[in-house]
Amino acid sequence: MPAEFRSYLFPPDSPRITDLTGLDAYEYREAAKADPFTGGLIRGWAPLQLAEFRGITEDGTLRADCHPFTPARPGEEAPVEAMVAAARALEESLDEEGRAALNHPVDAVEWQTWANPEFLQFDTGVRLEFRSPEVQRRALALVEASLSPEGYRLVHDMMLINGFLGEVVGLQPILNEFSYNIALYGRPDPVAPWGWQLFGHHAAVHCLVVEGRMVVSPVFLGAEPDEIDEGPHAGVSAYAERIRLGTDLMAALPEEQRRAAVVYEQMVDPAMPAGRVHPGDERHLGGAFQDNRVIPVEGVRVADMPDDARVLALRIVEEFVALLPPGPRAARMREIRERTAETWFSWIGGHRPGDVFYYRIQSPVVIVELDHHCGVFLDYDTPKPFHVHTVLRTPHGNDYGRAYVRAWQRRHPGARP
Repeated sequence: MPAEFRSYLFPPDSPRITDLTGLDAYEYREAAKADPFTGGLIRGWAPLQLAEFRGITEDGTLRADCHPFTPARPGEEAPVEAMVAAARALEESLDEEGRAALNHPVDAVEWQTWANPEFLQFDTGVRLEFRSPEVQRRALALVEASLSPEGYRLVHDMMLINGFLGEVVGLQPILNEFSYNIALYGRPDPVAPWGWQLFGHHAAVHCLVVEGRMVVSPVFLGAEPDEIDEGPHAGVSAYAERIRLGTDLMAALPEEQRRAAVVYEQMVDPAMPAGRVHPGDERHLGGAFQDNRVIPVEGVRVADMPDDARVLALRIVEEFVALLPPGPRAARMREIRERTAETWFSWIGGHRPGDVFYYRIQSPVVIVELDHHCGVFLDYDTPKPFHVHTVLRTPHGNDYGRAYVRAWQRRHPGARP
């Protein structure tokens, strides 16, 4: 039986496909600026893109108590040695011009130039689709050396699904497995802060390490469709567990708490204030260029939930932070659990299996979001279960590990890793 998404393919002669046929990433970047919809998105994001970084907050006030920096505890260290070796191998695979494009200071504003649409806005780092297979292989090896096995698999699966989408709709030059930019920040080092950034359509990951501590945030992972149903990668799929855990959590809540969690009953609800649904982000609040956004908490407090529901809420968060290797993941989950009394859960839409919905879990140290979206390269104008976007953020200033970097720089004045 054909996958559901195949019912929503554009006809091959649709302008949505033919207007983009034959364009490469750089030609499409210029076309996107002129398009009324994508050009509008770009103009709307422009004032936010290079703003001085502060961090997401609930009320506009940064809290100094959220990210105290100490070196990693024994057993919780990041795999720094393997990461350094992989980063240096990537550098060695590039010529002098490529290395110059790849490398940035550890606190450079270029961290903030990532975006998840398929059209380029900032060409930060090196664009993998225009590099040799060896550069592509070594870029993936750096991601693999840094993340957990399941985390690497998820990120790479999103890249594979992007390539599959390109094949399905006939737009491989702008939708392919390597339609991604990679950049390094700081010098790969066992102790001093440094990191990497990978971003492109439906995948944006930021990783920083310093003295064994690791931050993987912001992370944007999405898919349209959310599965590969034929070809050499058939069976690849995404987000079923995050979706199931969400509906299980709603089912575990008492009726009164469930009603309180649902801040809007419809995905596009007449009760929503103007701007609550963004034309590109839809219901997401922590997407690209939202590094300093004020996001008030909503819904119900996780600490007030029954035990089984509270366990499910923390399992959702752990599912998002599972990109981290085991040691850093344990440290991250300890930090998150310590803030359970300040953690909130909110929901938009239906909450039965098969429904489309949005949810957010938010505390002073973590934000996770999942949203079902309308069609972009498939033809539908209401959210569908097979188009999923997810976001992971570290509020109060530690996206990109920035709070840790600033703390390290205060302890090492004059150092420029």
